[in-house]
Amino acid sequence: MIKFLDLYKINDRFRDAFQAAFSKSLDDAHFILGTNVTTFENEFADYCGTTYCVGTANGLDALMLILKGYIQLGKLKKGDKVIVPANTFIATILSVLHAELVPVLVEPNPDTYNIAVDTDKELFREAKAIIMVHLYGQLADVEVFHKIAQDFNLLLIEDAAQAHGATSNLNNRKAGNLSDAAAFSFYPTKNLGALGDGGGVTTNDSELVDVIKLLRNYGSKEKYTNKMIGFNSRLDDLQAAFLSLKLKTLDSDNDQRRKIAKAYLTGIKNSKLKLPFYDGTKNHVFYAFVIEVDDRSNFIEFLNKHQIQWLIHYPIPPHQQEALKDFSHIKLPLTEKIHKRIISLPMSPVMTEQDIQTVIDVLNTY
Repeated sequence: MIKFLDLYKINDRFRDAFQAAFSKSLDDAHFILGTNVTTFENEFADYCGTTYCVGTANGLDALMLILKGYIQLGKLKKGDKVIVPANTFIATILSVLHAELVPVLVEPNPDTYNIAVDTDKELFREAKAIIMVHLYGQLADVEVFHKIAQDFNLLLIEDAAQAHGATSNLNNRKAGNLSDAAAFSFYPTKNLGALGDGGGVTTNDSELVDVIKLLRNYGSKEKYTNKMIGFNSRLDDLQAAFLSLKLKTLDSDNDQRRKIAKAYLTGIKNSKLKLPFYDGTKNHVFYAFVIEVDDRSNFIEFLNKHQIQWLIHYPIPPHQQEALKDFSHIKLPLTEKIHKRIISLPMSPVMTEQDIQTVIDVLNTY
């Protein structure tokens, strides 16, 4: 069996370091917003090239707190419209709804799956912000959306939950430092994944950071003194320690993911399969290697028969989810077509050369 993502092998590389970090944390007995959180926040901000990082409980909260923070600062108000790609993971849209804003769902680019640059400009005139999702690990068209945000006076926000370490070809800046503020998830399956939930916000905006630090901690800076209606959304101190350890290998792991992607793109020769667009640069970190196929159910049977694990990112588009039934009337034919055809192949930095070649050989016989 070729695993889709072998989390055991990925994390076993750090076993001794994890155990040492746990013992130190146990001895320190400072489990909430301790030194591990501060250390990781500083390290990740430095890695992304931003002035600040604020740890949160998860990626959804990170994005929601950015939006809530901008409301507190008067840069957004309840009911404002936010441009969101229609084919994103539902968390992106949920963050907008939780902030009492209005998501405006737009179609993606059919090749990159990222938000399309040819979106109707009238939508931008009506909106106050854009959430630029770097879906599957590939940067969105950052330069174009910077220009759009500037032209229409919009906040530009990154959902970088799947793009840790992705780097712009033009200015060599990383995801997290390509907008006004960015949200990350450190869910265990991410390229930089904790051993539980976790998230973070990166930005160069000191005012936003001050507000988010209050919001994540019950609206409190001083214990039992609450300045605003806040939340409980703090990055766990032990998870922060684990993330600091794994951050050291993020770039090499991303390089390995790109190597696997290049092997797939070079080796898979099957006209029945649409392979992902990739320009060969560091702007993609291949959180997922997503292909399209006409008869997905038949292809799934084929993969199962050959003991190759797979995943679908994502089987149901957000606007067709029961939770978002208020959006079900929206016509999004491209998004619906993509969600019926996509499937993700095995992709992880611990795949062996034999695993990679087996996937290639099997797919060429489909």
